[in-house]
Amino acid sequence: MTPTHTALIVPVPPAEPAVRHHRHHLDRAASWGVPAHITILYPFLPPPRITAAVLDTLRDLVATVPRFTCTLTHVDWFADTVAWLAPAPAEPFATLTHAITARFPQAQPYGGAHPDVVPHLTIGHDHPPATLRAAAAEAATHLPITADIDTVHLIHGTPEPGGPWHTAAQLPLGPRQAATQNSLPSGSAITT
Repeated sequence: MTPTHTALIVPVPPAEPAVRHHRHHLDRAASWGVPAHITILYPFLPPPRITAAVLDTLRDLVATVPRFTCTLTHVDWFADTVAWLAPAPAEPFATLTHAITARFPQAQPYGGAHPDVVPHLTIGHDHPPATLRAAAAEAATHLPITADIDTVHLIHGTPEPGGPWHTAAQLPLGPRQAATQNSLPSGSAITT
C-alpha cells in the first residue's frame, strides 16, 4: 500500500510492556504498526513532499534540542476519551513541535484541531470510559518509566487498518548537555 501520510514521533521502547496490550485493543495507531511513542507532529507533509531538502531541514531543527532523559510519571486524560502517560520533562517535546511547525506552518498538529499541543504517550482512546479507566489503572502499575530520548523518527503509512507504517528516516537530537558544577549534588566537589 502506497503511503499517504507522514508523522514525526519519538518511540519510547521502555513503555511497551506497560501499554502494548492496551494499545493493541484501544489505540488505532497500534493497528498501523506504530510503536508506543510521543507524537511530535501528525500529520506532517504528504510523502511526495518529503525531499532531501526537507530531511536536511528536519535534521537541523531536531539537532537544536539536546538528547535528554524523560520519565513517564503518571496517567492523565483528555476529557474522558483519551488516557495517556505524561512525560517529564515535557518541554523538549513541545520545543520540537513548535520549531518544526514554525518552519513548516502548513503542517499543524492534528490538522489544527487542538490549539495547545500536550506531549503524551497514548494508552487508549475513543472507547467506553470504564474500559479506558481499567487500562489506565493497569498501565499506572508500571510507573515510573524512564527512557533516553535521542532520536525523532519520520514515519509514513496509511491511516487504515492493515496499512503498516514504517520509519523513513531517523533524526538525531543534539548532543546531551554536559552537567555543570551547579548541577552537582550538595557537598560534591570537583577534583582535578
